This record gives sequence, structure tokens and C-alpha cells, in this order.
Amino acid sequence: MSSQALLDRIRHDKRIWAHRVLTKHDQNPFFRVMKSVNAPVVDVENRSVIMMGSNNYLGLADHPEVRAGAAAALERYGATVTGSRLLNGTITLHTELEEELADWHGTDQALVFTTGYQANLGGISALVGVGDTVVVDSAAHASIYDACRLSRATVRAFRHNRVDLLEDKLSRSTGVVLVVVDGLYSMHGDLAPLDEIAAVCEKYDAALFVDEAHSVAVMGPDLTGAAGLFGAADDIDARMGCLSKGLGSSGGFVAGSKDIVDAMRVHARTFLFTTAGVPAALGAALAAIRLMRTDEGAERSRRTLANARYLHDGLRAAGVDVGAPSPLPDGSDLVSPIVAVNVRDDLKTVNTWRTLWDAGVFASAAMFPAVPHDGAILRLCVQADHTTAHLDRVIEEVGKVLGDGSDHAEGRAAPDEVGAALASPVPVSA
Repeated sequence: MSSQALLDRIRHDKRIWAHRVLTKHDQNPFFRVMKSVNAPVVDVENRSVIMMGSNNYLGLADHPEVRAGAAAALERYGATVTGSRLLNGTITLHTELEEELADWHGTDQALVFTTGYQANLGGISALVGVGDTVVVDSAAHASIYDACRLSRATVRAFRHNRVDLLEDKLSRSTGVVLVVVDGLYSMHGDLAPLDEIAAVCEKYDAALFVDEAHSVAVMGPDLTGAAGLFGAADDIDARMGCLSKGLGSSGGFVAGSKDIVDAMRVHARTFLFTTAGVPAALGAALAAIRLMRTDEGAERSRRTLANARYLHDGLRAAGVDVGAPSPLPDGSDLVSPIVAVNVRDDLKTVNTWRTLWDAGVFASAAMFPAVPHDGAILRLCVQADHTTAHLDRVIEEVGKVLGDGSDHAEGRAAPDEVGAALASPVPVSA
């Protein structure tokens, strides 16, 4: 390496050191290699595990109709379009998919991006700029914060789901004001009170952008996400969604009015200056959306949410610390497909993850800086095709480590070097 200064920085980066230490001791919950199709049971590095770390909520990643959509697109258009949507990258599948998305969401138009991350990055930065204000939930996804930086607007964060504090921020904001929240938060699986948020936005003439990445196709009367669940769809200016989670494909989109979408079409840098999504992903997404608009789609949503409730209630009965269900406007509540198990300590989270891995359960770990210092969690995600036997096994294994009657509360013991690596990682600002 020609730059000694850069090399010194890398070698003294505590997060890089932590990654290398965890990998050395086979305690790293990240970058594990999947060797089979995304399903309830997956081959991960030659180990058969119950997959509780996937966003394949509806089980569409391996659905025959979705596979057929991908295969037909590959046969007709080849492996890639080689260009941006602006130049030679727009194909018939893009326009068909955007028309289907707009019809499904009841909006004028929709715009497809290559990834969900790019949809947030480009969509938000296309709507606001210098002199404007973005008011964002403190628990919003990293892509939202990155979009705020790219926009160069003033950023004001409010405490998670505190509508009163949102209103306080709005009362002191200047320029064009955009409020950005997740419909379903990816770490703890809780919902935003979108009806209340939309009402406050209307009061202060603020536009509302909702990230439905984890809720689209999973919930709501039309399965378009949390906005429909709260009866707020008509009060939201832009709804972003992912094609890569519940819809079992790859990509992202924003649905909204013609004005909103045209602003993104000509100003969103992540739309204009990147290669368009591969045809197979577009064909798979189109097939998945059409399937979700049928009785089978509705049934898959019901099974997914029923599995989430079963897992949540089973873990709670075993004495495991899980989050509360999200309240809905009609007085009922909902458990999302993301069931967060509160561990609160990074080292204990790594140890517990490895204990579950050894027992044949693959969970997702979230530690600082993805969550606060004392907010480490194990994130369990259900799929429509998980059986009761799968979920009972997960409840049993998690309960052994983290439940009331746990017989080894710290999980698999890690070497001292792992504890040292996790003790003081370099903070990363939101």
C-alpha cells in the first residue's frame, strides 16, 4: 500500500479489529455463507439450520411462479441491461413493474430503483436540499440518514415514535419540510403510528415519506404495508418499498403522485447514474407482486403473521425478553415478522448467537453501533413456510439460553480476546 497513513488508520480501526477477532475464533455472526436456497431450513457452511435471519417473510424467494418470472426475463432480455435507466437501461419490464406497483398502491406512478438503499438515498435527496429540513425518527434505517446527508438539508431527529417530539421539531423547522419514518422498523419489529404522524404533518404542512421496506406485501388490507394498516395511505406523499424482502426478488421503488415521481426521475442521482436492475430480478418482482394480489398472497400474509404471533408468545411464555406487540388504531395489536429478543450486552449476544448456531438455529445479531450500547438484540424473522415444529424448536433453544429457566445464561463462552474486541468499538454517528 502506498499510503502509510491510510494503512495505519485501518490497522487501528477497532471495528476492523473486532471483525477479525470474531472471525478468528469462529464467533462472527456476520458474513456467513449460505449454500442452498433461501427457505425455512438452509445449508449454511455445510450446517443445516432453521433460518430465522432471513427477510424472506412470504417465502417467495423460491416460489415456482417467482422463479418462472425470473427465468422468462432472463431468456428474453439476457443477464443485464448494461446501462442506466436514463440511457439504455429501461426495458419493458420496468414500465410493466412500475404500472403494477402504482395500481397496487393506488398512486399516480411508481419508480423502480436498483436497490432499496438507492430508493431511499435517491428519493429523499431528490425532494429536499439546502435550506430545507428533514425530520427523521431516531430509529430510522441507515439509508435514510445517508440520504439526509446527501440532500444537504438540515436534519432534525426525534425520539423513536414520539409524535409529541415530532411536533415540537416541526414547529421549529424551516424551508420545505420532509418527515421520514419507517412503517415497520427493521431492528425491533415495531410499527410507526402513521395515522398520528400523518395528522401532525398535515398540521405543519410537512411532506411525509414512509419506508415500507419490511412491511410491503406483509400487512395492510391490500398488503401494501403499514400505511394501509393505519388507514393513512392517502395522507402519505411517498411510500418507499423493497422488492428484496417480502417480495422475494431484488430492488426498491417509490410510489407517489406524478409530481413526486417526476422529481425523482430527474433529480435522484441513484436512479440516474447507476446500472438498472438485472432483468431476472424485475421478472421475479413482477411475478411476486401479481401473486401477492391473489388469494394465495393473502393466505401467505396470514400465515406469516400467525407464525410471528406464535413465536412471540412462545418466547414470552418461556421467560424470554421480547418486545411488546404494536398497538393499532382499532384497539387490537400486531406482532410483525421481526421478533426482537432483547439481550442488551454485545458479548452475551455473540455467545448466545453461537450457542444457537451450534444447536441448529440461525439468528441475526444486532450490536452497537446498529443499536445503542445497551441495546444488543437477537433478531428472529419468521417465514410463511415455517412449521410449528420449526418454531417450537427455536422457542426451546432460545429459552435454554435466555429464558427464566436458562441453564447457561451466558451462552457459549467466548475467548477473552473476543470480549476485549467488543468492549469499546469506535462509535459511528447516525
